[in-house]
Amino acid sequence: MTNTQEWQDPQTIYQLIQNWVIWRDGGDWERFKTLWHEGARMHATWFQGPALDFIKANQEGWRKGVRIYHSLGGTSIDVQGDRAIAQTKAAVTQRAEVDGVECDVTCTCRFYDFLEKQSGRWGIILRQGVYDKDRIDPVEPDAILHLDRQLLDAFPKGYRHLAYLQTRIGYTVKKDMPQSEGPELEALYKSGSLWLQGGPGLPDLLYLLDC
Repeated sequence: MTNTQEWQDPQTIYQLIQNWVIWRDGGDWERFKTLWHEGARMHATWFQGPALDFIKANQEGWRKGVRIYHSLGGTSIDVQGDRAIAQTKAAVTQRAEVDGVECDVTCTCRFYDFLEKQSGRWGIILRQGVYDKDRIDPVEPDAILHLDRQLLDAFPKGYRHLAYLQTRIGYTVKKDMPQSEGPELEALYKSGSLWLQGGPGLPDLLYLLDC
């Protein structure tokens, strides 16, 4: 890799990550599609599957008034040849009515991206969310929110309030997503290391993440 490539590839990937948030949150679906390679997948609390299906699910939610927004923090990018791993700090916010009270949920998380350069173009192969902590707040400060404690406690601590809100509005939430620590995070790190070393492709990565 030349010195120019060593600088250009991370910059290109960084711009891709920024575009993901702007185009998804703004509903710019045609440009959003260009960020993924064929067969790519998205794994979030409420969705795990092909990127094209993720886009369709977002479009359907958008028409129903579902709004999920993202704010990005720092990004770390490791490039090895035509493969890369990017980790980006983020905050996910979602507003919805929860048990009769309009609420905002804020979840501190991280995007863990498997990327590849194909035919000279960088794109996402797999985006996996990692969830650290979250909170829920009524939009009106004098509103009183009474959560179903049994339902809340059924979800992992890293994203229990986000999962509660998403469940209340009809989504099925995965209960073993990677968090700040634990076997799911260890499996993710192992998969990322193997990816950078030129190891298994997407089907084998998904197997490793499910182990």
